[in-house]
Amino acid sequence: MTSSWEQKTFKLKTRTKGCYLVTDEIVANLPELKHYKVGTLNLFMQHTSAALSLNENWDSDVRLDMNDSLDRIVVEHEDYRHSAEGPDDMTGHIKSSLVGASLTIPITNGRLNTGTWQGIWYMEFRRFNHNRSIVATINGLKE
Repeated sequence: MTSSWEQKTFKLKTRTKGCYLVTDEIVANLPELKHYKVGTLNLFMQHTSAALSLNENWDSDVRLDMNDSLDRIVVEHEDYRHSAEGPDDMTGHIKSSLVGASLTIPITNGRLNTGTWQGIWYMEFRRFNHNRSIVATINGLKE
């Protein structure tokens, strides 16, 4: 086995405001994963009004409830000083800071080693379609 690092950038499918399960989309963009016996995958969202989360992968109601809950915690209004791209601009930045821009997930035998009910979420906080890029960094031992 040899130690290795790989890094690539890819775009997620364009989506509007909401929480989306994207585990399969992430894995499809990273065929390199299958060559790692043990390691880690770091995913970094290159944007300030979207986020990544590791959360429920089975019941889509959880994603709807999360979206609704974040809207109650960070209320959209026009009193924010920063509104260069509209009234949902600053709320997107706040939500992104609360949730986070990166995830680190273990790799075991060529697969992401997540829990039974865990999946990777892309959380879009802006109302209109946006193109979002992910930087994926893989490090570990290759077979």
